[in-house]
Amino acid sequence: MDLKKIGKFIQECRHKKNLTQEQLAEKLSITDRAVSKWERGLSLPDAGIMLELCNILGITVNELLNGEKIEMKDYQEKNEKILLELARQDEEKNKKLIFAERIGVMISTTFYLGLILLASFSLEEGQLLSTIIFLATLIFVITALAWLKLEVDAGYYECKTCHDKFIPTYKEAAFAPHIGTTRYLKCPKCKKRGWAKKVMSK
Repeated sequence: MDLKKIGKFIQECRHKKNLTQEQLAEKLSITDRAVSKWERGLSLPDAGIMLELCNILGITVNELLNGEKIEMKDYQEKNEKILLELARQDEEKNKKLIFAERIGVMISTTFYLGLILLASFSLEEGQLLSTIIFLATLIFVITALAWLKLEVDAGYYECKTCHDKFIPTYKEAAFAPHIGTTRYLKCPKCKKRGWAKKVMSK
């Protein structure tokens, strides 16, 4: 999506409605700085107010995301392009989340093992050493659960048997044996358990 083109289109539609940035912002219960950022192509309107914005400007969401008025004969083609672009952006976002999760897990594990080793070699056995090991383990488990949620939310798991793509519950993923982002899960479609590989799109 071309943010600059969308911004210019919002500005043109606003002018046609004889609205200032302040007036449009007031109708949407937001600041005029947000409207200014849209029109300069720095950001997109939030999904929660996009429909209301389109109603005020007298355009469709599809036209907004294309940054131009759409003739009826071109509507289907433009719609498909937007859906493909949104799917591509979602896939890119998921890839970044998985990459962040892998880096985070590596850093968390290294920090945890380093702290345990340092405490074990530096301190004598006793209450202080036990407390440090307990707290380090607690922090590691909490961090690991946070990274797991990030993994589950990004993309899908693909069943090895029927190739259905699904999202397990957080609990199912937490208790499933795994190798990296491949988890031993029950497929909701074929009901078989197997190693489900992480994939980014349906």
